[in-house]
Amino acid sequence: MSKFFTERLKNLTPYTPGEQPKDMQYIKLNTNESPFPPSKEVSDAVLLESKKLQLYSDPESINVRRELAKIYNVNLNQVIVTNGSDEALNFAFMAFADEKSPLVFPDITYGFYPVFADINRIPYTEIPLKSNFTLDINDYIGVNKTVVIANPNAPTGICLSVSDIEKIVKSNLDNVVIIDEAYVDFGAQSAVPLVDKYDNLLVVQTFSKSRSLAGARLGFAIGNEKLIADLNTIKYSTNPYNVNRMTDAAGTAALLSNDYYMNNCKIIAQNRERTVKELKKLGFDVLPSKTNFVFAKNEQIDGEKLYTELKKRGILVRHFSKESIRQYNRITIGTAEQMQTLIENISLILEENRK
Repeated sequence: MSKFFTERLKNLTPYTPGEQPKDMQYIKLNTNESPFPPSKEVSDAVLLESKKLQLYSDPESINVRRELAKIYNVNLNQVIVTNGSDEALNFAFMAFADEKSPLVFPDITYGFYPVFADINRIPYTEIPLKSNFTLDINDYIGVNKTVVIANPNAPTGICLSVSDIEKIVKSNLDNVVIIDEAYVDFGAQSAVPLVDKYDNLLVVQTFSKSRSLAGARLGFAIGNEKLIADLNTIKYSTNPYNVNRMTDAAGTAALLSNDYYMNNCKIIAQNRERTVKELKKLGFDVLPSKTNFVFAKNEQIDGEKLYTELKKRGILVRHFSKESIRQYNRITIGTAEQMQTLIENISLILEENRK
């Protein structure tokens, strides 16, 4: 830390992203990326747009917003497009939370939430999940704070029903409820249909997972037109050209080839269910998942040791040091072949561990 670093931020603990190794080839099951490449339409659109990089991108991202509005059956002015869903979340924290409306979110959830809160100097409360890692909606009923819920949750993979989400939204009408749906396309239900009913609901999604654009950084939020106008005020006060030309083109093309991506989601869900069965045969406790990952532990081996042993064998999964979940590993669902390799290696590791 330099002597010039502001006193206000010197105690900030930054977010730690998942490993992106460069030293060897891994089966990457650690950052919840799609195992499938973008559609041909996306690749073609990016190549074409790369020839226009002397020009600024469209600050309104009209093409992406128009296609999103069609798919989610909302008005154009109910959609904002951002540089990844993280930017949408950060804008929302800045716009809708402060000392008078502090944040509240689960104690086990996306690790960026407390970082966003700290850098924006927003007070927050972390509410413990139940012992089975489910969220008790009664903890959020009438809490009168800005609520943030990842649904499905990460890293647990467990989701709430839309009816439960509605109960939380309905009981906090004087505060914004932010639902982070990064993984919703893998088996959960979106809360987007509720945005016309409740002016305090903001739904955030990403192109990184289900639409194979993690490397492009594209996200969006859907909500009441006035909420979106607030977010645009933040956007145009910080980074008006927040989505570059190639990403904008990639996002539009992805939405125009949406069937390809939704079919990939079905394949990933099938691979997930097969993987869960195989892990359980090996003695794993696997939390119920509606995402493109599973959260699992095995009493026969320490969670960090399993992570380390898999890494030695060229397979990356995600391990967390937090005490309450340190025995678990989060395993991204890859192709059927990748998951079979994972199961075979875990079986060998467990066998060696018993000797």
